[in-house]
Amino acid sequence: METMPIEKAFTLLEPGPVVFVATSDGKRHNIMTISWTMVMDFTPRFALTTGPWNYSYAALQSSRECVIAIPAVDLLDTIVGVGTCSGSDTDKFARFGLTPVKGSHVRAPLIKQCLANIECKVIDIVEKHNIVVLEGVAACFDESRTEKRTVHAVGDGTFVVDGRRLNRRKMMRSKLPDGV
Repeated sequence: METMPIEKAFTLLEPGPVVFVATSDGKRHNIMTISWTMVMDFTPRFALTTGPWNYSYAALQSSRECVIAIPAVDLLDTIVGVGTCSGSDTDKFARFGLTPVKGSHVRAPLIKQCLANIECKVIDIVEKHNIVVLEGVAACFDESRTEKRTVHAVGDGTFVVDGRRLNRRKMMRSKLPDGV
């Protein structure tokens, strides 16, 4: 084994998939790309890392709601594009040809082109660590999409795409909650 700079250790654990977080401040919608997300147990609770450096953060903080939209690999250039410009001077829906869809529980829009969308309420913001804790209130999945592979950021400008799915459900049955 060779040593590596500790500053790059996060690239070994970088979670995924990369997601869009859609927000609304009541006047306009915005989208940010986020690669730092976390599932919190077998519940509809999630956490993501963001803060005041992201234009959408103010809307997320004031509205206390958002949509986590999960794009597939066919949107990789859009994922990067959305993440490398600011909503302060860009209508990202228009610029990237994304279609906002009215949510049923939150004012933030779902994104039609995404594989899945989760409507969320903010239940906590841990400012010391820039962690936003979300409670999912509704979810939808587009089974009609041909491309269903998601993208995972490594953290150094490269990405990994989901591959073959390996099934061990039978072996894990005792650990899976009912309905999963």
